[in-house]
Amino acid sequence: MARRSIPEVNAGSMADIAFLLLIFFLVTTTIETDSGLDRKLPPLEPPEEDVVIKERNLLQVLINKSNQLMVNDELTKLEDLRQVAVDFIDNGGGLNDKGEPCDYCQGAKDPKSSVHPEKAIISLQNDRETKYSTYIAVQNELVAAYNVLRNRESQRLYKTDFTAMQDMYNDPKTSDDQKDKLKPRVERIQKMYPQYLSEAEPKKN
Repeated sequence: MARRSIPEVNAGSMADIAFLLLIFFLVTTTIETDSGLDRKLPPLEPPEEDVVIKERNLLQVLINKSNQLMVNDELTKLEDLRQVAVDFIDNGGGLNDKGEPCDYCQGAKDPKSSVHPEKAIISLQNDRETKYSTYIAVQNELVAAYNVLRNRESQRLYKTDFTAMQDMYNDPKTSDDQKDKLKPRVERIQKMYPQYLSEAEPKKN
């Protein structure tokens, strides 16, 4: 009895099909990117000269392991943190390094609070057992405090919110001419209220 030959399967086009599928998924898949937190890390080498910061120019924000919030040794609710930070940054109770007062500040000019937005520093420190959600919520409130002040001045000077103006400036679809127009405005508002948010090493139990 003659042996029956096994029919061959033409797999010549399989590579082409796999390649087309790969192209399809590469084109249609959306890749999400995590922006993270915009923070400037301290240098590896310590500065040659010690930086002296007056106590009135430092707002200390602490989060303990029970997720309780302490601001300058006072127990504070999370929903009150934004206004506390705004009052501190916008106090305007003195002069900056150039000897200039903050003529745009609308704070109480408390002699025990910050002298100028260019000198105001917020220090954040958490415990190693602090919940991540609490840590992020505190970060959001502190950043929101800066946005409140920047939006206020942007509305006064340019009749638009700073956050919207910054988003447009960072949008790759914005034309170069428009970016050239927005750049000095964004930089001016950022200089008026620079974001000095320092993070200390988490506490150990």
